Amino acid sequence: MFKKILPLVLATSIPAACAYPTLSDIKAPPAVNEPVVGEVNPEKVVKIEVEEKKWKCPTCSPAEQYVLEQLQEKTNIVDRNALATILGNIKSESNFHANICEGGARVSYHNCHRGGYGLIQWTSTGRYLGLGKFARKYDCDPSELKCQTRYMINEPIFQKYLPEFEGTGRPVRQYMVAAYYWLGWGIKGNRELYAYDYVKKFVF
Repeated sequence: MFKKILPLVLATSIPAACAYPTLSDIKAPPAVNEPVVGEVNPEKVVKIEVEEKKWKCPTCSPAEQYVLEQLQEKTNIVDRNALATILGNIKSESNFHANICEGGARVSYHNCHRGGYGLIQWTSTGRYLGLGKFARKYDCDPSELKCQTRYMINEPIFQKYLPEFEGTGRPVRQYMVAAYYWLGWGIKGNRELYAYDYVKKFVF
């Protein structure tokens, strides 16, 4: 009698937790197109656009605004005083008239036969002819603002002194030293005063 009862007792004393799972207890894997919990759905990701802060000059002319924009777009110049110094020197040289020959005549690139020409009054033969070669290479008008701005930024002499303008925390007067070697002006004139005026106009 004892031998018959023992198997029955063992069979009923197995804890429920040790029982084998049934088919209803097993969860089916997610469908192929069903997102898994914690997985990012690319179609529902919200893109956050971060606007890069740059110096602007709301009261400046379109030509001044364009040069300011390109200087920040094509170089690593971020210092307000550096940008103001460059614009102040351009204003002193040409007042941002691209088609201007030294003396004030408003003519095309090919019709300026003496003195400097353009935004920064390129004067030496090498620099003047360099503008023409650049314009032919990149199919732009050497008498036009956009073409001259591209040449000005890419010209070897500007590139040589560009690191000086890409520094930060310097006063206008110190940046003017780099501007002198870049342009090689004969008369300083009001260029530094123009630079300080731009400093006041720039907003971030």
